[in-house]
Amino acid sequence: MKFMGKWTIHQDKWLPILKQWSSMTPQQRADTGPGVKLLGRWHDFASRTGVIVMESDDIAAVQRYVGRWNPYMDIELAPVLDDEEAAVGAKQTVADNGA
Repeated sequence: MKFMGKWTIHQDKWLPILKQWSSMTPQQRADTGPGVKLLGRWHDFASRTGVIVMESDDIAAVQRYVGRWNPYMDIELAPVLDDEEAAVGAKQTVADNGA
């Protein structure tokens, strides 16, 4: 299952978290913990926000990873579908609604 996290970093935490994150090695930044695969992460420095997409069959493992960063930022987490998974769901929704 894929999960999308959207984060917002408050202004008073911005520089300290930038310092911490930028001092990490690429391997440390990619470490999402056991059971979680990082699919991608994108940053918007202008708004102090970003998005991460992860894959896991273990929601507890995803929550543990998010918990590492929760003290520094607000994070919204939601399950998401890729195009093929969404197409299957869309066809079922159309059928369920007789459209």
